[in-house]
Amino acid sequence: MNTGLVVLFIVIALLLGAVGGFFFAKKTFEDQLEKNPPVNEDMLRMMMAQMGQKPSEKKIRQMMQNMKTQNTKKKK
Repeated sequence: MNTGLVVLFIVIALLLGAVGGFFFAKKTFEDQLEKNPPVNEDMLRMMMAQMGQKPSEKKIRQMMQNMKTQNTKKKK
C-alpha cells in the first residue's frame, strides 16, 4: 500500500473517532443532567427542612447566589 494512503486512513479514523467521541460524551452528559439535575431553590428548602431548619426566602436566595458565584469562579 501507498504510504500516503495509510496516512489518509489514519487521519480519517482519528477524525471519525473524535466526532463520535464528542457526540457520545454529549449524550452521556445530557443523560447525567437529566438523572441528577442541578440544585434549585426547592431542593435547598427540602435539605434545610431535613436538617431541622426553617429557611427564610432571603436565606434561600442568598445560598443560591453563593452557589452561582462559586460555579462562575470554578469555570474561570
